[in-house]
Amino acid sequence: MSLRVLTGIKPTGVPHLGNYVGAIRPAVAASADHGVESFFFLADYHALISTQDPGRVQRSTLEIAASWLACGLDPARVAFYRQSDVPETTELTWLLSCVAGKGLLNRAHAYKAAVDRNRAEGGDDDAGVTAGLYMYPVLMAADILLFNAHRVPVGRDQVQHIEMARDFAQRFNHLYGEHFTLPEAAIEEQVATLPGLDGRKMSKSYDNVIPLFAPRAELRRLVFSIVTDSRAPGEPKETEGSALFQLYQAFAGAEETGRMRAAFEEGIAWGEAKERLFERIDAELAPLRERYDALVADPGGIERILREGGERLRDVHARPFLARLRHAVGLRDLSLRDAGDARSDAGAAPAPPVFKQYREADGRFHFKLVDGDRVLLQGEGFESPRDCGRAVAVLKSGTVAPRIDGAGRAWLDDVAVGSLGAGVDPDALLAALARLAGEAE
Repeated sequence: MSLRVLTGIKPTGVPHLGNYVGAIRPAVAASADHGVESFFFLADYHALISTQDPGRVQRSTLEIAASWLACGLDPARVAFYRQSDVPETTELTWLLSCVAGKGLLNRAHAYKAAVDRNRAEGGDDDAGVTAGLYMYPVLMAADILLFNAHRVPVGRDQVQHIEMARDFAQRFNHLYGEHFTLPEAAIEEQVATLPGLDGRKMSKSYDNVIPLFAPRAELRRLVFSIVTDSRAPGEPKETEGSALFQLYQAFAGAEETGRMRAAFEEGIAWGEAKERLFERIDAELAPLRERYDALVADPGGIERILREGGERLRDVHARPFLARLRHAVGLRDLSLRDAGDARSDAGAAPAPPVFKQYREADGRFHFKLVDGDRVLLQGEGFESPRDCGRAVAVLKSGTVAPRIDGAGRAWLDDVAVGSLGAGVDPDALLAALARLAGEAE
């Protein structure tokens, strides 16, 4: 299976230049990588947590979908869908909520922030806190785990949600067998952040943004309102800390940026510098703006794209996977023989061994390889889930056979990864690993 990367897009209105440079443009470019399976979804269920205006939710969903499509996202190459068009997401949310620890949810940043605000104001801890806000991390985990995404691009403030998704997945896998891939956060350390009109980070909360699809005349007016210093024409100007120069650099190539840098040193007039910036931004955005206007004018076309994307994902991924999970937890057809009774028909092949990963109370991460009720290999305690997952991946692959020492410990190179279960000999373990690798082929 190729690398799966999943990106959630909360519908909160038309994006601005900062969103475009920092998120949309790089994500669209990355989606063209043939080695990556990209999933982009409009998180409209998440939007309901913060807004109860139905018209705004509908309008924002249309505007955000049109924005990404106008910027080059190709629904024929990527999975592009609306969260609410895949109802398996909410069913999985319930399955995960049945293994999610309340103590972990109590530590979620958004919930803790709400509680802290209430305490500061002398109110009840949970005043104004909805179950939706409290369960937000479980819904986000379902978004990720439904498609077994390997990576989720997030800012550092969102890493906790990925860690929680891993925790829920590990608990489920421990109880019901290996069903979920443990996702990793792809921390966007290098995401470009653009300055706004006043020099601070471009943000709607600062009211200093340049809307991505502002008409040409409006774009020019906003660019010319960017705050600059009082240096007169002919005086050298600093590029360091200049909002105008940073904006230009975000849209220009290296050669153009070099020419603008030289112009700053030579004392270009601010009006001329702003005119150059405006023309450079407009040259890139004008065709996108035209596509955006056409898309917004055809909401039925966007609706078809989203519905088709959701239905395709349901057929290929969501429905079959949920059927597996329902069976795993015991939501089964009552006419079928339970695997616990007369386990299989005479000619049926036995189930393969299963790796289970989990976290102990000491905070360390463990795995065990089980064949039915028999523990074949009990893993060591690992400091991080990534180290634990790597050991499991190597053992599963069959490419490297573990070395078993006289004390019954299993080693990969010079690292001890586990110990044989009670009464298990090395040959039995190696045979089980070979069988597991054969099942994966």
